[in-house]
Amino acid sequence: MKKNQERLFHTLGALVDEYIQNCEPVSSRILNEKYLSDVSSATLRMDLLKLEQQNLISQPHTSAGREPTISGYRKYLEYIAPGHRNVKYERMDTLRELLVQNYKDTPRALHYIMQMLAHETDQLSFVAEPEVSSGYLSRLEVFSIGEQKLLFVMSLDSGLDKTVIMKCDYEINDAQLKRLVRYLNDELVGLRVYDIANKVLVEMRERTLGESDLLTQFLTELHKAFIEISDFFIHFDGSIKFLEQPEFDDKESILNFMNLIQRQDFLLDLMRSHNGANVRVLMGDDFSDLRWYNFALIYGKYEVFGIPGFLGVVTPIRTEYRKLIPLIRDITSTITQTTKKGMVIPRGRSNEQEAKG
Repeated sequence: MKKNQERLFHTLGALVDEYIQNCEPVSSRILNEKYLSDVSSATLRMDLLKLEQQNLISQPHTSAGREPTISGYRKYLEYIAPGHRNVKYERMDTLRELLVQNYKDTPRALHYIMQMLAHETDQLSFVAEPEVSSGYLSRLEVFSIGEQKLLFVMSLDSGLDKTVIMKCDYEINDAQLKRLVRYLNDELVGLRVYDIANKVLVEMRERTLGESDLLTQFLTELHKAFIEISDFFIHFDGSIKFLEQPEFDDKESILNFMNLIQRQDFLLDLMRSHNGANVRVLMGDDFSDLRWYNFALIYGKYEVFGIPGFLGVVTPIRTEYRKLIPLIRDITSTITQTTKKGMVIPRGRSNEQEAKG
């Protein structure tokens, strides 16, 4: 890269860093004093003009300083990317311990991790649950828990368990329940959850119509349970502190932000369609609605026992990218590596195995 171009990027990086820190248009004097003391004021003014001509920064008012544009933020992300290699999140051991301790209740572990992310960033964090529809059923268990309620436990071949409580409006005794569960395990074990929910149970229910009311009713409840665990939910967490940012000083911005996070299907489709890199940053025209233009979605993909999910933050576009990108990278990578099939072993079992050895 030519020296002049390198200086231009350095100027952009300094301007965006200062704007992120103070949320005010940045003057050439501030840049000179804090970041670019070895550059003459005349050269700096020329560089700022070039950045403005390239639509990387803008000047809200003639006498005001400059602030980054959407294109400027994107160029800034390129500029800071090499530095992410030198940033490591220090609490990875805590996350690993959390995942190991909750190896049978991964949703709980992910909830704790989401809370930790919200605390570390002061932004609205989220976890999109592992998409279990791509997994295969290894065992189905059903328990009656009183008041005409059934607890369905679906164990996947990956080691992940999902539970659903369904209310039934019919009577079923323990003997009938055992027979039904045995029959369904013979029919369903080894099949993909998506196929069970969207094809197999539908066909089984159609075949039993008029033959056995109990079986038909039970299959209806089971179908609802499989549909529920197949849904891909986003869970959000954050203290009220993130709303104290200047971007939320007016009611319209808050309403626009709330509108965005309520569009779960849109956010999920967006993350699925922009898959690939360790951590992705979506902003501006990546969204389909001008109301969300000044927000950013920063997320990474993780896997739990090979089943994919997403984790990240939704934030104003003016945010700490230097911190957030490596943080989300390390968290998602730790989740994936710690929960690889066969790696997560409860401590009690591990000690017993060692004693036998």
